[in-house]
Amino acid sequence: MIKAAFYLAAFYLLYSVLLSRDTLYRRNRAFILFSIISSLILPLITIQTNRPVNLFFGKTLTEVLITGSNGRSVFAVTDNNAMEAQKLILLIYLTGLLIFIVKLIIDLSELTVLIARNKRRSHIIRFSGLNTAGFSALGQVFINSALSEEDAEEIKRHEQKHLDHYHFLDIIFVEIIKALQWFNPFIHLFDRSLRAVHEYQADEGCLKTGMPVINYQRLIMSQVFKSKAFTATNSFSNPTLIKKRMIMMTKERSRMLANLKLLMVLPVIAVVMIGFSSCKDKAKSTGTASEEIAPPPPPPPPPVSDKKVVAGQPVPADAPPPPPPPPPPYEIKNGDTLWVYVDQMPLFKGGDSELLKYIAENTIYPESAKENKIQGKVIVGFVVNRDGTVSNVKIEKGVNPDLDAEALRVVKSLPSFEKPGINNGQPVDVWYRVPLTFTLR
Repeated sequence: MIKAAFYLAAFYLLYSVLLSRDTLYRRNRAFILFSIISSLILPLITIQTNRPVNLFFGKTLTEVLITGSNGRSVFAVTDNNAMEAQKLILLIYLTGLLIFIVKLIIDLSELTVLIARNKRRSHIIRFSGLNTAGFSALGQVFINSALSEEDAEEIKRHEQKHLDHYHFLDIIFVEIIKALQWFNPFIHLFDRSLRAVHEYQADEGCLKTGMPVINYQRLIMSQVFKSKAFTATNSFSNPTLIKKRMIMMTKERSRMLANLKLLMVLPVIAVVMIGFSSCKDKAKSTGTASEEIAPPPPPPPPPVSDKKVVAGQPVPADAPPPPPPPPPPYEIKNGDTLWVYVDQMPLFKGGDSELLKYIAENTIYPESAKENKIQGKVIVGFVVNRDGTVSNVKIEKGVNPDLDAEALRVVKSLPSFEKPGINNGQPVDVWYRVPLTFTLR
């Protein structure tokens, strides 16, 4: 849903800047519908890159905050808060979704009742009691019974143009997407733009029948203070579009070359898609649980001869060697393979929240650091071995010898993990790191 929101934003900005002022209404309508549909499909497509660009691929734990109160830490930022936030966000989203769906159902139900009460069984339905001159929906034209016959005929002609172009289907589709993306302001802007294009198309069709522009504008202005009866309809007297409709009626027609602006869609899609790209690097692992066999290294480059000719071909004697191969998803230390990303990460007893809690409760702010008002973030790296024990504890980013030593001490004291890391069904050694922020505030 978040990816779809970003695609909608990108498409709308492109439409607003390049296309919205053109009088190519059919093209603009197609672009808006294409944008909305594409925004639902493109998030399902992810560019797979060979390697991630991060410098560290192991698991980074949530930051632990160590304060100087009573010589011990006060709390740790755990994943429980994130889970509660996710539940709250989901509840808010579902509430908004329900409100929009119920509103759409009510509108459609009221329209259905109006149609059912039409005893003449024609597609022109007279109504009273609604603050609108007329509108079209569900293949029907609704005309206010208070209108004069002359005005009613012109409005009928306008609303019939909406039916001829099947604009109501667009409205229903966008209302459904609005319910799904109600939190995204750009879907509401697209909805307004699409309704404007509908009115431009209907106005253009009416003016082509020979009605003078000034008479048609006068008819619209006579209904300017009328409001829409339903959100799921095309309304003749939509007051928010009056000014734009007046301008577009007298605007010079856009040339067909303006369609070349659509080529900008491709780089926009490419930029957003690359922004959501991900890494896909399947590590090769064979053998038993106690042996990890790394892929064979690439063959060494051929020796450079001092001669100018090698195998009958002229080659510079100082030709540069080939570039080094990309780093593997593991490190080899003392003959052991240390993995930085695996199929299943190690599991501490009670989960990451208990791991962070242990570190927070067992870390003591050094008195010497408090006296000298030394603060900062220490990042400790360590390895969770295939038997669950912790080793290779080291400082990746230090602040002060006292703070660094305390961070090393508490991480070295970690009990064994309940489950080791798993890659291709085998237990493996996995890199971890945890940031500890020492603060006196």
